[in-house]
Amino acid sequence: MSVRTKFYLDKANAKWLGVCSGLADYTGIDVIWLRVGVALLTFTTFPMGLIGYLLIAWMAPSRPAGLYDGPEEAKFWQGVRSNPSRSTAEVRSKFRDIDRRLADIEMYYTSRNTRLADEIDSLR
Repeated sequence: MSVRTKFYLDKANAKWLGVCSGLADYTGIDVIWLRVGVALLTFTTFPMGLIGYLLIAWMAPSRPAGLYDGPEEAKFWQGVRSNPSRSTAEVRSKFRDIDRRLADIEMYYTSRNTRLADEIDSLR
């Protein structure tokens, strides 16, 4: 399992122990809604909700410093965690697009320069 696809406590954005902010980072759900849900769960099932919260805080590791380079990368990894097959399809699609564009560039340059086309063919 990749370091970026694991669940971590997010103590930098924590209000108490970092469980809700870690879940928000992991799932991509807004942290406010997670905090409201956890508070409701804790008050409706008082001892069990609190014990579950404390167990998660005790067992989960803290998020390593510098896990993401920026917000775009954090958003990408949230997408990978939520739907890995879609992410692989997106990467595959991007590589196909790059390959098609490179083939177009090669066709453009080789059609106008026969010497270059001959040199490329000799390299193959």
